[in-house]
Amino acid sequence: MHFVKIALPVLFLATTQLLIAQPEPATKTFTAESEFTGNCEGPAVDSDGNIYAVNFAQDGTIAQISRRGQTSFFITLPKGSTGNGIRFGNENTFYIADFTGHKVLKADLTTREVTVHADEPRMNQPNDLAITRSGHIFCSDPNWKESTGQVWHVAPDGSTRLVAENMGTTNGIEVSPDEKTLYVNESVQRNVWAFDLAPDGTLSNKRLLLKFEDGGMDGMRCDVAGNLYITRHGLGQVAVVSPQGQVLRTIPTIGKKVSNICFGGRKGKNCYITLQDRGCLETFKVKVPGREWAMMKEYSK
Repeated sequence: MHFVKIALPVLFLATTQLLIAQPEPATKTFTAESEFTGNCEGPAVDSDGNIYAVNFAQDGTIAQISRRGQTSFFITLPKGSTGNGIRFGNENTFYIADFTGHKVLKADLTTREVTVHADEPRMNQPNDLAITRSGHIFCSDPNWKESTGQVWHVAPDGSTRLVAENMGTTNGIEVSPDEKTLYVNESVQRNVWAFDLAPDGTLSNKRLLLKFEDGGMDGMRCDVAGNLYITRHGLGQVAVVSPQGQVLRTIPTIGKKVSNICFGGRKGKNCYITLQDRGCLETFKVKVPGREWAMMKEYSK
């Protein structure tokens, strides 16, 4: 009895501390749970506000999701291909990082035809994409087994060039609104790097923007003010980081394995995130629209 009398307050205190340490989710469930596989990723939004995410029901597929969260099959990728990050190049074309096929694929929104935009056998595992207004693509390329990575530049004509090597596990990647900076994060090492970005895609002046002390990182996207929204895979958070590397706020999510993020909605202030542990998308609202959403509006004019 003496042991029980001591243990119960200790157990209560520990439970209370755990509840205090776990903030209430700031997100809402957007699509039905378990519709996507454990490789749920993407996402990206077209000019009509539809969202696209990879690996719907089975790997190698892409789903289209309405503004109301209704999910439907959109395309199947070629045999041997599995999608990861998605980026729109114009209102009718989006690109897909094919991590099993070592390619960057291109999909036509109208015909649903999928073609190879860049075929680079030296790629380890194309993970996520960033794109400029003129169609220059940057592809993060981690080697998960070795905890290393690199970054490729894919020109508008599909030619490839290695622009950053000898990095950690490169994952999330994004271009700043003024297109003068490329951000790349390393999932295992928890670093976020910034590079000066030249118009031809050349990178220089690598510098550490931020290092997290715990948790993982996956995809990241900028708003039009230049703030980075970084998904904290495993922690169930999205960190909002200023261009100077300051964490402005942390948005708790329902699921823990947050894999990627995009901006959409009528004013570009709805964020959609993919959750690999829940197999669905969640959503939350912000005050500043996303960079890619603003680009889509330019394309559709």
